[in-house]
Amino acid sequence: MDVTITDRALAKLASTAADEAVDLSTTALRIAVVQGGCSGLAYELGWDTTVQDTDAVSLQGALRVVVDKRSRLYLEGTVLDFSDGLEGKGFHFSNPQAARTCACGESFGL
Repeated sequence: MDVTITDRALAKLASTAADEAVDLSTTALRIAVVQGGCSGLAYELGWDTTVQDTDAVSLQGALRVVVDKRSRLYLEGTVLDFSDGLEGKGFHFSNPQAARTCACGESFGL
């Protein structure tokens, strides 16, 4: 799989799914790269019940993770982590392909 999810991020995703009544037996986490953000490309996380034939699917912990074909090119080697500290609470992507990132860390450029 193109993206590695840390144990902290997996735990937060599991608790978020429980809070939102998401059935993880029928729903996957979709990770995508979309146009946008101040650096040109932005990460997108969301729950999805549809898997396309061209999607890459992996199981990380008890979580099915889906990445579309185009996004896989941008996400190779990326690590998704979660922090609840004072300096940047939330999900954070560490992408070795990113040549530049914005100050908030939600977008990147190649």
